[in-house]
Amino acid sequence: MYKRQRFPLNKISFACLLFCTYGSNAQNNNTNKTDVSQCPIPSYAQIAGESGKVANDNFTILSSTSSIKKGEYAQFTGGVTLLNKDKSVVADELSVNREDATVIANGDIHFQNKGIDIFASTLNINEQQKTTSLTDTSYQLNGTAGHGSAEEININGDGKTLNFIDSSFTTCYGAVPDWQMRASEITISADEKSLEAYNARFSLFDIPVLYVPYLTMPIGTERQSGFLYPSISSSNNSGIEVQMPYYINIAENMDATITPRYMSDRGTQLITEFRYLEGLQSGQVDIEYLNNDKKITNNDSRYLARIQHIGTYSDRFRAHVDYSTISDDNYLVDLGSSQFNSNDSYLYQVGEVSYFADTWQSTFKLQDFEVLGDHQQSYKTLPQIEISSQQALTSFDGIIDIYSELSVFDTPDKTKPTAERYHLEAGLLYPIVTPAWFLNSELKLLQTNYQQKNIDAASNLEKDVSRTLPKVRVHGGVNFDRALSLFGQSYNQTLEPQLQYLYIPDKDQSNIGIYDTTNLQDDYNGLFRDRRFSGIDRIAQANQISWGLTSRILNEQNNELLRFSLGRIVYFNESNFNNSEQDVIADKSALAADIYVHLSRNWQFSSDIQYNTDSNSTSKSQTSLDYLFSNNQTIQLNHRYASDVSGESLEQMSLATSIKIADRWQFVGRFTQDLKGRRSIESYAGLEYSSCCWGIRFAYHRNINSKIEDDNNINENRDAFDSGFKIEFVYNGVNSKQSTNSVSDMLNSSIFGYKRPYFLNN
Repeated sequence: MYKRQRFPLNKISFACLLFCTYGSNAQNNNTNKTDVSQCPIPSYAQIAGESGKVANDNFTILSSTSSIKKGEYAQFTGGVTLLNKDKSVVADELSVNREDATVIANGDIHFQNKGIDIFASTLNINEQQKTTSLTDTSYQLNGTAGHGSAEEININGDGKTLNFIDSSFTTCYGAVPDWQMRASEITISADEKSLEAYNARFSLFDIPVLYVPYLTMPIGTERQSGFLYPSISSSNNSGIEVQMPYYINIAENMDATITPRYMSDRGTQLITEFRYLEGLQSGQVDIEYLNNDKKITNNDSRYLARIQHIGTYSDRFRAHVDYSTISDDNYLVDLGSSQFNSNDSYLYQVGEVSYFADTWQSTFKLQDFEVLGDHQQSYKTLPQIEISSQQALTSFDGIIDIYSELSVFDTPDKTKPTAERYHLEAGLLYPIVTPAWFLNSELKLLQTNYQQKNIDAASNLEKDVSRTLPKVRVHGGVNFDRALSLFGQSYNQTLEPQLQYLYIPDKDQSNIGIYDTTNLQDDYNGLFRDRRFSGIDRIAQANQISWGLTSRILNEQNNELLRFSLGRIVYFNESNFNNSEQDVIADKSALAADIYVHLSRNWQFSSDIQYNTDSNSTSKSQTSLDYLFSNNQTIQLNHRYASDVSGESLEQMSLATSIKIADRWQFVGRFTQDLKGRRSIESYAGLEYSSCCWGIRFAYHRNINSKIEDDNNINENRDAFDSGFKIEFVYNGVNSKQSTNSVSDMLNSSIFGYKRPYFLNN
């Protein structure tokens, strides 16, 4: 029969047994995670619970037999159990020596606390030296798949640091783990929630694949410094590539990632990312630098830098900065970047500060574009000041609306004019909105003044220009609805006609340069705009009626299952711009239609189309069909067409898919075909194997290269297509700032990317 022994030790503190380790699930900033629960994680019953005793600050020792010599030692044998509120020990034998303040246990030892279970042959606690040692051990991190063995485990005095000698670590199970790390020494810190390994050797299926002299990785649920997953790839542009990111947790509100990128054909590039968050301020700084690119003739250094900041300084003040610069026009084509797409034609540069009052607001903005390639240089605004105000008139529910703008336009092209522009819009708004109908009326006066400089004598531009235009706009609509029964189900159907009249008189504007103005898209929603251009250098003459009709079918939960919209603009005037500025328009715009179908959780169809009834041809269209098998299995088919893109027609078809082809295998692909040119624009295929404890990703890409004429690198021979592969290992349960499930990552790796429909959810 077991005897209960209470053994008070006045000189010996058993706090050295107390330590707290954390599971090896590292911080993951991405919501997509591999389901580690697939692995059969062992769980061990609580030793204190099995004994039926309540652990407390004192030590309770249970054993079959005991021998105690007062003031010297105590010997316990026969199923010894030591209990404390922080730890528990089971052993065949346990002895306590008060003279040298030691506790020694032998036999089948099971050490347990809230963070770890350790099985050992010997246990030695030296209170004077504040050390605890266990030999010939195996261990299991509680609540995770992390486990391994060690010749010796040492625990420091405060119990928060574990040192493993000649040890192994893995998150896989079986006689031969799929992957395993062995190291001469591993140190786990509970305070820093990190793991350090010396002379680490990684193996796959017991085959050595990687040696790292030293590494550190997080082992807690918080962000920790350490190496992230390396990746290996190849391409025609850069040759063999190897990336080894290192994540630095600087503080709770800031971090950095440093990524050396070795390219066999170009050299070694350093990619750095710094992020910060301070109250309502957040930002990111990215710098990419390659010294002496071996593949270009002049062997110059190449770089990209980007600064982003968003801040709210009070209830009324806000600021935004997004500034990018680049070494040469072909940087994105040759090297690529996570900051921009390889076929981007410009870098956006903006800085603005906004102030919000009760009835008005203002914005101070500096804006520029760094144009890449042989494109027309854009204008920068240095600065642009906007002030707007809306004041309610309680007498008849009207609103006085005022908008003013001061812009200074400059350009590095000295052959082009510059300008200062002041614009004022003032008028009266009278909105009426009810659940069944709405009617918005607007009467405004538009006044614009230009001071233009550096004018070519042969142009029609004038130094001083004043333009005054009135604007009348009336926009109304009615909402009808009725109950509808289809296939035994109850639905609600709406009918929403709307009508708009817009009037702006004709005004010759050929004496004004074009500084920030371009055509707006002519989709269904654009039918009811009050302008045809972005910017105000051109204000189109308008004497027109816009009509539109929308019908929706809603289910009992008020979810939209079907939507169809159709409309067009009827013009009562001709265009007031010549062919050099804008194509002459007919008396009617193209029919604009919008279609959306979502009849089940899995299927979704959407399409936007503009159809010219005079020529019986489609002007623009974009159609998408999506089918969702499960959360990570989908097929998306896209078709894009435009009759006039820089004077040429465009027609493309693309297919994006993610399919589970076996229990642990996932295929991801995206293919884009130029139907007009009868050529492939992009082919991307990815294959991923993912188990509960590790994964591997393969990807192949082939896409058309953008070619930008660059005076500095004019003799460069760039292939029409870039192709290559990428391979990436994932050790689940070790560390990651990155996602352990790469389905969405691989879909977005293609040059056109993947956009998941908002309503298509599993």
